[in-house]
Amino acid sequence: MFKFASGFQGYALEASDGEIGTVADFLFDDRTWAARWLVVDTGKWLTSRKVLLHPAAIGDADNERRELSVKLTRAQVQASPELSEHEPVSMQLERHLYDYYGWQPMAIESAFGANPIASKYSAPPLFVFSPPAENVADPDDCDPHLRSIVSITGYHVEGHDGAIGKVEDLLIDDASWSFPYLVVDTGNWWSGKHVLISRHAVREISWADRQIRIEVSRHQVKASPPWTALGDVDPDYEKDLHHHYDWPGHR
Repeated sequence: MFKFASGFQGYALEASDGEIGTVADFLFDDRTWAARWLVVDTGKWLTSRKVLLHPAAIGDADNERRELSVKLTRAQVQASPELSEHEPVSMQLERHLYDYYGWQPMAIESAFGANPIASKYSAPPLFVFSPPAENVADPDDCDPHLRSIVSITGYHVEGHDGAIGKVEDLLIDDASWSFPYLVVDTGNWWSGKHVLISRHAVREISWADRQIRIEVSRHQVKASPPWTALGDVDPDYEKDLHHHYDWPGHR
């Protein structure tokens, strides 16, 4: 089932023996658009410490109670490798997390298959906390493909023939924990309508310019199957959408 990624922010995470915090963000791989980590705000329990959990640890969702079950104990989370407040997420930290929990790296990456994209500029180091005034971290150990859902929101989306709009949200497939679609607000260009853009359409991301370039024209967007930000994405609609743009794959 597809849901708005932002809708998961604030969901309580329930371990087998009690709550461990709330969902603050998702970190995804910009080559596959698969969620690699949930950023968990532990609040007062661990003195406002943030931790990373792999989607493999997430169980069932209770949408009425806004809760996600977690296949871990509070003690396991408490003893997990810590995120440094003034350091970016490093590949070394990720390796430590995989080793600590016994997770298989990229266990869900194959959900939609590889989708390499080009970046005009090297992506800056990803900080879960606010970056310090001077970045003293070793950039060689930073994961260049790890991005934040919170930070990519608001990026400008550019088509072949001009601006399409801004990223307002992403849709998440909570079965595979991947992000198949960008939710784009077209703004004044098309009376504030919202459209879905597949991750398959992404041609280039410029992190410096906060811009996503896509293989889509304005004409194609205006002629696409109508959708509202409150509408469901059922299999029939998704099939029509992919047929219209000639995008690969749909449920």
